[in-house]
Amino acid sequence: MVPDFTANGNLPPGIHQASWEEFNLRFGTTDYRRWLLAGLASAIRELQAAGCRAIYVDGSFVTTKEEPGDYDACWEVAGVDIEGLDPILYEVEESTDPQKIKYRGELFPVWARYSAHYHDHLEYFQYDRDGQAKGIVVLDLRGFQP
Repeated sequence: MVPDFTANGNLPPGIHQASWEEFNLRFGTTDYRRWLLAGLASAIRELQAAGCRAIYVDGSFVTTKEEPGDYDACWEVAGVDIEGLDPILYEVEESTDPQKIKYRGELFPVWARYSAHYHDHLEYFQYDRDGQAKGIVVLDLRGFQP
């Protein structure tokens, strides 16, 4: 269950699990947000077909911001058949523009390092630009039907 937002519009610190239905109800509040969700669903289907078991969603999409620019996500690598996966989901060193065009957001393997300050994207996603802890949402993809 996704908890209420804090006073600054973020989720409370932690990783909060949600079903696809709950995620859609909570964050698909405008036509634009639903358009972004359709792109995320497409990426999820691709990741799920390759064996991905979880995706973590971050960014302004999981805040009270009415019109987020996109969504940010990272995905669990364990068990994923990289050979069967769309390369733009893991070849992100050059640019994430192809992802934004095809999937309407940015998706990174969990292990991808953001900077020397954070171990991986999962850790990075749990802090705002001021270094304050914030919450993110995890979607369990096992048996998932977006």
